[in-house]
Amino acid sequence: MQSFLAGSSEMAAQIRERDWIASPLGAAKFWPQSLKTLVSIMLGANQPMFVVWGPHQTLIYNDGYAEILANKHPAALGQPFLDVWAEIADDLAPIVQSAYHGEPVHMDAIRLMMERKGYLEETFFAFSYTPVRGIGGVIEGFFCACNEITGQVHSERRLRKSEAALRAREAQFRTLAQAVPNHVWTATADGLLDWFNDKVYAYCGLTEADLLGCGWTQIVHADDREPAGAAWRQAIEQSAPYETEFRIRRADGTFRWHVVRAEPVPGHDGGMRWIGTNTDINEQRVALSELSAARETLEREVKERTRERNRLWENSQDISVVIDVEGNFRAINPAMTRILGWQPEDMIGRLVFDFIVPDDLEKTAEALAIATEESLDTTIVRYRHKEGGVRWISWVAAPENGVIFATGRNVTAEIEAQAELAIAQEALRQSQKMEAVGQLTGGIAHDFNNMLAVVIGSLDLLMRRTDDSDPRARRHIESAMEGAKRAATLTQRLLAFSRQQSLSPVPVDANGLLSGMADLLRHTLTGKIRLETVVGGGLWRCLVDVNQLENAMLNLAVNARDAMPEGGRLTIETQNAHLDDRYAAGNIGLTPGQYVLIAVSDSGTGMTAEVIEKAFDPFFTTKEIGKGTGLGLSQVYGFVKQSGGHIKIYSEPGRGTTVKIYLPRYFGEETAAGWSDEILATLEDTTQIVLVVEDDDNVRRMTLDAFEEIGYRTLEANGAVEALRLLDLHRNVDLLFTDIVMPEVDGRQLADEALKRFPHLKVVFTTGYTRNAIVHNGVLDAGVDLLPKPFTLDELLSKVRSVLERP
Repeated sequence: MQSFLAGSSEMAAQIRERDWIASPLGAAKFWPQSLKTLVSIMLGANQPMFVVWGPHQTLIYNDGYAEILANKHPAALGQPFLDVWAEIADDLAPIVQSAYHGEPVHMDAIRLMMERKGYLEETFFAFSYTPVRGIGGVIEGFFCACNEITGQVHSERRLRKSEAALRAREAQFRTLAQAVPNHVWTATADGLLDWFNDKVYAYCGLTEADLLGCGWTQIVHADDREPAGAAWRQAIEQSAPYETEFRIRRADGTFRWHVVRAEPVPGHDGGMRWIGTNTDINEQRVALSELSAARETLEREVKERTRERNRLWENSQDISVVIDVEGNFRAINPAMTRILGWQPEDMIGRLVFDFIVPDDLEKTAEALAIATEESLDTTIVRYRHKEGGVRWISWVAAPENGVIFATGRNVTAEIEAQAELAIAQEALRQSQKMEAVGQLTGGIAHDFNNMLAVVIGSLDLLMRRTDDSDPRARRHIESAMEGAKRAATLTQRLLAFSRQQSLSPVPVDANGLLSGMADLLRHTLTGKIRLETVVGGGLWRCLVDVNQLENAMLNLAVNARDAMPEGGRLTIETQNAHLDDRYAAGNIGLTPGQYVLIAVSDSGTGMTAEVIEKAFDPFFTTKEIGKGTGLGLSQVYGFVKQSGGHIKIYSEPGRGTTVKIYLPRYFGEETAAGWSDEILATLEDTTQIVLVVEDDDNVRRMTLDAFEEIGYRTLEANGAVEALRLLDLHRNVDLLFTDIVMPEVDGRQLADEALKRFPHLKVVFTTGYTRNAIVHNGVLDAGVDLLPKPFTLDELLSKVRSVLERP
């Protein structure tokens, strides 16, 4: 490889690879040193260069000139120069001839129409042809360093045109600017105003000298200068369009609103200029201000109405919904969630039918069909609550713009209240009926007890005076006494029903009581009936009269036995229970709270609803004549009610009966229920004096005889006035034995007055009908001793001695 062809350029490689032997130049190694030197220099240069050598004008060039040749490369390498540029040979031949004659040639901007890319194009070049002499000073060729300046020439040409047109347009602009009705102005690139049309001077009454530069700011309203100036500075910094509105002072001192706009444009000197206009918009601005004020007022009203609507929507206690004609929820207000528990995402997009109880689907479909066409009157349907249960919703609705607007009111409480009211009214009717019957039976029992008191007392006295010598007479007396006692039991049941018996309640463990009664209950039942007891753990104590509770359990067991003639199962269960306000509201006289529940269930014949309604009525019975008095359940009812409790019957024909007794829970200190042993009546002489007060002559006479029979000295009075007179005369009276129900002044009032006068006097009350004189809420008053009528001599002696012997 020839050293002058060393290098990594493309043309160095092509020259090395070319077979020059057949060319006019011959093999490269035989080239003259001057040519080798020029080729070496040319290949190492970045500037486009070429060498034309020898009489055949052979062309050799570098990479830079290869780009100028374009499509003529690489075929041009080693070809005659003028043949390569045949299309411009006429332009180049004189220059080439001058170079071969030893005359250097320099061109600054020669125009040549070249065809190097498949088409003729105008090109411009700057170059110099330098002749190269060989041995003996003979011209061997020439060397050219050239630059294509086509782009530069075209740019200068355009600029001269990008200037002539500007001068023409500026002249046109000034002519046009004077003709338009607006203010027109121009400014330099730095924002200083340098020209105004005549409209500006006529408007403000100032001269060019007043306005040029920054002088224009003096005609801008003081309040608008700072924002207008800030916007102008920002537009200049960013070379961005300027647009703002401010007030400009007229020659008469009036300020009018203008919209001011400016655009950056190229200047004729190659720099940038601004062209601006001021357009009077005062009328529009005033109208816009008035419109804006009206719009603001309207917006305020709309916002307020919207807020009111939203407040109604958000805070309404009633449900508000939007439904499409297919029945899909479009929107729901928060009341829906409060009332039905469903969140908006649960309901929106779903059909209303998805939330209706099945029985109301048809009614809902009918209401929806109406609401798509016209206003819907009140329709009440049941919706399912998300947490379970239903709510009654009363709807009204109306169609508008293809959807239905509906409002729903939760009437569940009203409907339930109506149902509860009906129950309460029925309970009140039943209570009033029972109260009326109770008053009647209580009054009957009072008179009956007075008569029985005479009968039983007289029979008892007669029995004491009859010895065994006449067994027949004694048997008749005993039969009469048995009948009288049965009659007394009957009156006691009447009093129990009418809640006029005197109770002595004590804290009772119902589980223990039932355990102690187990044998008695089993003996009451037949062999075909199985007794099961299910006692509740941790059972509260109740406050009741033990004897009356035992009687109630026996009565219920007997009723259950009679309901299972073919045998069955009797179950007694106990548990703690709480009766809430809602339950109590449907049961007149029931106090909400904690109770001890005793449930007695049988697997017997059961009762119809009509029988249950009358079951507690005295003397009502479904048994055959002679099989029962119809007072068993009445007595239980009266005892439970008088004890402050509640009783309920659950039964269906053929499926047995359950009677549930709710007895008030006892909250006092722990005490044991117990009974003292019966005081045995003994006859003995005594010097103690008893004052007997009774307005019924027969009862008083029998009572006096009874006291005298058992050894007491007696005084008698038929009323309170006589009794107090005798007490004042006989200050050694030990015991006041008085009836309670007497005309004018009752026994309790008599006792109160007597104890004021004689604090150590002992008092025993007797009555066949308490009427709340010494018994309140079914409980005997504290410190009061009572002997109910009728009574036997043994009962009289036991009560009197227990009172007199008390410290």
